[in-house]
Amino acid sequence: MTDLLYHTDSYLQNFDAEIIGLEEEQNAVILNRTAFYPGGGGQPADSGYIEMLGERINVKRAKRDAGEILHYLDRIPEFGLLGLKVQGQLEWEKRYQLMRTHTAMHVLCGVIFRDYGASVTGGDMQPLIGRMDFEFETMHKELVKDIEKAVNYEISQAREVTIRILPRAEAFKIPDLIRTKINLLPEGIKEVRIVEIGGLDIQADGGTHVKNLTEIGKMSIADYKSKGKINKRIYVEISD
Repeated sequence: MTDLLYHTDSYLQNFDAEIIGLEEEQNAVILNRTAFYPGGGGQPADSGYIEMLGERINVKRAKRDAGEILHYLDRIPEFGLLGLKVQGQLEWEKRYQLMRTHTAMHVLCGVIFRDYGASVTGGDMQPLIGRMDFEFETMHKELVKDIEKAVNYEISQAREVTIRILPRAEAFKIPDLIRTKINLLPEGIKEVRIVEIGGLDIQADGGTHVKNLTEIGKMSIADYKSKGKINKRIYVEISD
């Protein structure tokens, strides 16, 4: 199995690895360790490049497939790759913007759960923009302003973000660990990665995050709309 370096160090930009598998028809390689996030939880997959034998080959995206992390390349050199030592490099500006965005979404989720008791029903993000759906019956301009103000107050408090990996049984002793309406953690997962914003939010999450809320910048609610009787969507933007 691939060692998921991004699980313990979201700031790792480059790394050494070895090719342990090939999917030649898909122009994809499997590495023994990787910092490329394969996407999930609304966060897009990383891109970047791999250096091998003096060549730089673009990684268009990473993807989890049947338990493996596939790195899709724009081409595969015509020589034996198994066992080859390589170096990986993330497209760092994109990754860091996604880290800021993802953590901001957790602040938003934490504030809304704390202040209104609303669960998340869906979400998606791109660098510095995102949307999240909540179980609200009504939403109006004044409520949105209050939410935005509360989120930016929490950001200004410079709360730290910490990561833990716990056995499943221990993790599920944490109250309100799953903030989505549906538990998306498959039964077969034996360890659960926990992302905690000190004093505000704690969730099971596999994505990448900043270490301190001040790195986010400012979050603005750009728009909101109804997506059903008890489903309201909030659109956010992140700025410096």
